[in-house]
Amino acid sequence: MTRGFRAAGGGVAVDLDAEETEILRAMAGLVLELVEEPPEKDEFERIVGIGANTEKPDDPVLARLFPDAYSGDDADPSSSADFRRYTEDGLRLNKRANARSLIEELPAGGGGRVELDSGGAHAWLKSLNDVRLALGTRLGIDEEAHDAYLRGEAVVPESQAAALHLYDWLGMLQESLVEALFDVRREGE
Repeated sequence: MTRGFRAAGGGVAVDLDAEETEILRAMAGLVLELVEEPPEKDEFERIVGIGANTEKPDDPVLARLFPDAYSGDDADPSSSADFRRYTEDGLRLNKRANARSLIEELPAGGGGRVELDSGGAHAWLKSLNDVRLALGTRLGIDEEAHDAYLRGEAVVPESQAAALHLYDWLGMLQESLVEALFDVRREGE
């Protein structure tokens, strides 16, 4: 089992076993399936950067990945709709690119070392975040419930125990990546 990312040669590296590699490949693949490419735009829409979607997604996972910009009792729904029109297509493209980057950098045919430069590391960081948001939303995990689980105060149904373990492992991997990026930055100073 991996010990997480570490600074290596001006970038970051992690050693993954075959099972970890396949889990990451599958989870990033699910994000690619879930986050569809934006629809084709006409020339004017491409130039101006306007998308067609103005509605918050019905799917709770997509709603978490693409939340309203403005919320609360005094929020103007038309402001959220306008914000979504100008940002969601770009977010979709970036989330898909980050998931593809994660998949492409994984060792082929099993485990091995993954070495990432700064750009690759940031793409992985964003993709791991999307995977955790999607998994956490499907499991109904919120900060309070997760903290109670970690303190041993909450009982998790056996059917969710493996998924919750995966959620925690992804969090550890994400945290180690952030720490390794800080180490790289300190080494460069």
